[in-house]
Amino acid sequence: MTLPDSPQPLQPDPASLLDLGRSVIRIEADAVARLEERLDDSFVQACQLLIGCKGRIVVCGIGKSGHIGAKLAATFASTGSPAFFVHAAEASHGDLGMLREDDVIVALSYSGGSTELLTLIPGIRQMGVPLISLCGEPESPLAKASDIVLNTRVEREACPLGLAPTASTTAALAFGDALAIALLGARGFTEQDFARSHPGGRLGRRLLLRVSDTMVPAADSPRIDDQATLMTALMEISSRGLGMVTVLDQLNQLCGIFTDGDLRRALERGVDIRDANIGSVMTSNPTTIASTALAVDAVALMQKLRITSLPVVKGRQLEGVVTMHALLAAGVV
Repeated sequence: MTLPDSPQPLQPDPASLLDLGRSVIRIEADAVARLEERLDDSFVQACQLLIGCKGRIVVCGIGKSGHIGAKLAATFASTGSPAFFVHAAEASHGDLGMLREDDVIVALSYSGGSTELLTLIPGIRQMGVPLISLCGEPESPLAKASDIVLNTRVEREACPLGLAPTASTTAALAFGDALAIALLGARGFTEQDFARSHPGGRLGRRLLLRVSDTMVPAADSPRIDDQATLMTALMEISSRGLGMVTVLDQLNQLCGIFTDGDLRRALERGVDIRDANIGSVMTSNPTTIASTALAVDAVALMQKLRITSLPVVKGRQLEGVVTMHALLAAGVV
């Protein structure tokens, strides 16, 4: 028995691939550019309705529009407008129970005829919840049932078959982003506000993380009294592994710090490490930082002074030690 030959992999023409890819970019860019002229009173009314919303923005859709809707809900939520996404099919099987009377619904459907969305309209109307639609067919059932219609119509899809949602979903995404950012501006949303909703991001860490979140507490940090010998200081440094030791006076207040750099300078001067008193080789009145300071400010101070650790104090009482290594591990840098 002779087996049929395996099909040979396609070898598309590189020029054709580039032409088609560039065509998609042009069509979608044109679709987004044409939206600008459609920003009219309906856009303003939608923004005003959303700003006045005392509940949540409930974004709803299905299919490709649903994927865009989920992204828009995330953008609303992260820029100061509480929001979540509800899948239209799931909404008709119980998830509509998430809706409250003080919410506003933003529904996405290019055709405006998605059965799953239209099924929800009687329940939405019964609750009296306002409905904003992002729709490409202003005369569609969804558009006619909406309080505000935002026209996302495109001249054509980027798909050469005219079937796969491409330019239309890009247009819906851009229109939704325009709403979210307009709300951001109207609310006076700041970098600090953004950081609070993005604590895991770099900006969040830079604007929210405090020295107290990354420091080694005083009880666990290397420390000796001001009558100790240099040898005692070296043993304390070795046992704690921070490359430094704080020096405290009889009132348990910070009076100095001894680092690897201080050791190097002491050896260059020929100091006897066995008998020398720590007070003769330490750095007196060292630069310190408060535990309430931003961690990013600690980084800036260390970089300016070219040091790798800072005692953390309240008044002159030692609260801990913050190191560049810990700040790096926390993602502040």
